[in-house]
Amino acid sequence: MRFGITILTDLPWAEARPRWQAVEDMGFDHAWTYDHLVWGGLPESPWTTATPVLGAAAQVTSRIGLGTLVASPNFRHPYLLFRDAQGLEDLSDGRFLLGVGTGGNLDATLLDLPELSVRERVDRFQEFTETLVALRDGDHVSRQGRWFSVADARTLPPLRRTPLLVAANGPRSLRFAARVGDGWVTTGPSVDTVEEWWQGLAVAAATYDEALEATGRGPTPRYLLTDSPDRFALSSRGFFDEVTGRAAELGFTDLVTHWPRPDAPYGGDVAVLEEVAREVLPSFPTD
Repeated sequence: MRFGITILTDLPWAEARPRWQAVEDMGFDHAWTYDHLVWGGLPESPWTTATPVLGAAAQVTSRIGLGTLVASPNFRHPYLLFRDAQGLEDLSDGRFLLGVGTGGNLDATLLDLPELSVRERVDRFQEFTETLVALRDGDHVSRQGRWFSVADARTLPPLRRTPLLVAANGPRSLRFAARVGDGWVTTGPSVDTVEEWWQGLAVAAATYDEALEATGRGPTPRYLLTDSPDRFALSSRGFFDEVTGRAAELGFTDLVTHWPRPDAPYGGDVAVLEEVAREVLPSFPTD
């Protein structure tokens, strides 16, 4: 099992920098941040988009993967995101992890974009992702889409070391992630209890297994985002161990939790994070 920490972008860099460095020093495998204009969990807080923060993090770390959880079509064009990914791949010496997903709709609302149904938002995300794949795999790329188009788009230098990690929860999206992604990301279902969450994760994992087998592709990394407003993996060492064990049973290869905040969301004690780093991480191989 590999482990990662998400660090929100609500803090100025002078305060956030030591956290990114600490994640690497503690022995975590990857560090992440959200990619939003405004995040609904802290709508009144200062905020920064992911790409400048990850570029800065690349300069103060040397080993850990650095990624987006997740970049979305709610305010990004795939060609611009592709160009940002090229820059981050270079700045991080190949450590960038491109997580993409449908994302929350607040950013699109703030830009006064037309309201879309859930199906239309999934359609848009799949077109967005397929355009990213076309840009990664070609040069002089032209595509005419419903939401995103490119005309003779140059793509040099090649994007070769950045995995495309596709977020998916429902059956249609899981099949899409299995077909186009270099890895799968999931938050699991939105349900009332932790046990229902595990049950939903089991169904999703089985669906992804079946879809991946149908493609003829080999195993891929599977990233579980463990936290929600009422479920925080680092709420205690015991709960972290439970989450780790049950996720491993479902075939997840990577867990991602959050740096504890002084209050909600993800309110917790940094001492639990330090305990996990000290006592849990060395016991899990990372290769």
